[in-house]
Amino acid sequence: MKISNNWLKDFVKTESKTERIGEFLTDIGLEVEGIDKFESIRGSLEGIVVGKVLTCEKHPNADKLKKTTVDVGNGKVLNIVCGAPNVEAGQTVPVAVVGTKIYDKTGNFFEIKEAKIRGEVSQGMICAEDELGLSDDHGGIMVLDETKYEVGKNFADYFELTNDEVFEIGLTPNRTDAMSHYGVARDLHAYLSTNQLKSQFNKVASEALNNEGTHDFKLEIEDAELCPRYIGAVIEDVKVAESPSWLKDRLKAVGLSPINNVVDITNYILHGYGQPLHAFDADKIADKKVKVGVVKPGTKFTTLDGVERTLNGSEIMIKDGKDKPMCIAGVFGGENSGVSETTKTIFLESAYFNPIAVRKGAKAHSLNTDASFRFERGVDPNLTRTAITHAIKMIQEIAEGKLVGELLEEYPKKIEDNYVIIRFSKIEQILGTKIHREKVKEILKALEIQVLNEIPNGFEISVPAYRADVTREIDVIEEILRIYGYNKIDAPQKISFTPVKLSANDQDELENSWARTLQSIGFNEVMNNSLTSVKDETDAVRLLNPLSGDLAFMRKSLLEGLLQNTVYNINRKNQDIKFFELGKIYHKKDKYEERKQLALLVSGRDVAENWLQPKSAVSFYNLKAYVKVLLERLAVDYK
Repeated sequence: MKISNNWLKDFVKTESKTERIGEFLTDIGLEVEGIDKFESIRGSLEGIVVGKVLTCEKHPNADKLKKTTVDVGNGKVLNIVCGAPNVEAGQTVPVAVVGTKIYDKTGNFFEIKEAKIRGEVSQGMICAEDELGLSDDHGGIMVLDETKYEVGKNFADYFELTNDEVFEIGLTPNRTDAMSHYGVARDLHAYLSTNQLKSQFNKVASEALNNEGTHDFKLEIEDAELCPRYIGAVIEDVKVAESPSWLKDRLKAVGLSPINNVVDITNYILHGYGQPLHAFDADKIADKKVKVGVVKPGTKFTTLDGVERTLNGSEIMIKDGKDKPMCIAGVFGGENSGVSETTKTIFLESAYFNPIAVRKGAKAHSLNTDASFRFERGVDPNLTRTAITHAIKMIQEIAEGKLVGELLEEYPKKIEDNYVIIRFSKIEQILGTKIHREKVKEILKALEIQVLNEIPNGFEISVPAYRADVTREIDVIEEILRIYGYNKIDAPQKISFTPVKLSANDQDELENSWARTLQSIGFNEVMNNSLTSVKDETDAVRLLNPLSGDLAFMRKSLLEGLLQNTVYNINRKNQDIKFFELGKIYHKKDKYEERKQLALLVSGRDVAENWLQPKSAVSFYNLKAYVKVLLERLAVDYK
């Protein structure tokens, strides 16, 4: 997951440098795998100055080149050979001086050097727009308005350039609360504030909205279990257009491609606050009614990617008044209901969907979107209104939309926080050290965990609903330790344990003995994936939610994997093979069966060819001899 440092600063103010912030995030479990630089224009126009073409004449040794002299300020005049057809004396132009790096779209660059071009010295380059990364136009050099651009001044001074540093965070699946800039900022502030480091956290709240008139839209939730909370807003007179530069740069920094202002705003809210939103073209909603429920199995639905999908009837669907599906809720929008350049009125959705139902729907259609990634792990149900009000405010400011009427909302049963009791004795037992109760209380407060009551040996606490992974005492203790700091826990001076004598029939020891024996006679151990595809599904164990069609079944035999290993090696000129694998196989007959097996595979020559011994291909008798060796290790009378 990518986190922009500039975006992070919108929520938490700190004097810490970027590298230190990366270290803090890693310490609290948000492992920073790297920090990359982001520039809205590659190179940030460094080395580009405003110049004035003094003279322009035909190159003496080339028909399509021109020899120019260019004033770049401070009394410095450069000789530059230019191939652009539109260069003329008197023009004000951007000039790349010697040492400037010019980047292409892929990020590669070349450095401007003083050189001779067809016998004439060239001390820089007069630039076109595409060479500066300003557009794709390469029709000629960029000619500037001399009344607005001052000769000798840095060209970058005339642009609002964005320079950012982006954290690449290896987020664990349980940390749905940190799948946004706001969530990461909240965690960072908790660490900084409890470790005597300056930090100011800007907690978000719902925006006050200005609305006009009324609307005729209605909302119907068919099953509150599938959709515990839903909020909708009708916004008219929306001008769908290109987003402002600052918004596009924010999205580009985290790896997203800007689409239009409305879609970009929903993506901004998703990555900023962690709440997925969806915008519908309101004029395409039949009967001006939005329904949330399911459809009949076998219903056809075409998603935004143009793929027609057959619904199985368990997906949460957003439907119009005629029960026509418009969106797989929390997963993917429909082709015919999304926002386009002609959209004038939008219906904006912010909801909390059942995580299990979303996950099943996404897996059933092999879809993995930014929205489903968050919904299927559980978003913050109490952020739903906050997120949509911020989005509406942005649409009003950027797309000039007008909020019509009141927000439509269904939230019949509030999702309650988790009640947990933590004991100081348990904290001390787990951590191996004692943390003062006031420090524990400080950490809990920083994590927005409310202390309801102090009891003799601990606290009764209320864990916010957005921490779906914190439901037990041990979870809370882990949270306390994460913010307190693993590095503050001293390693024990001695470790006490009781040795356990293994039985003579210990399974692991037997397998290790066989493995060592086979390795001693030239075998290599392989470990293949237990998930595979099968042609014959008889007795096969099928996964309920496979990652892909190629990994939909549990293997019925070790042989298939060993044969694939053999083919891979033979194709790479390694034909003398001795493989073994110790693994489990799976079958479904009257009941599920799981058995451990040892499989051997030999191919090619038994002994490497040499001058003392002729070629000898392996045979059944070689394999029989290896099996005899293994049986003798067990003292089995195989005769």
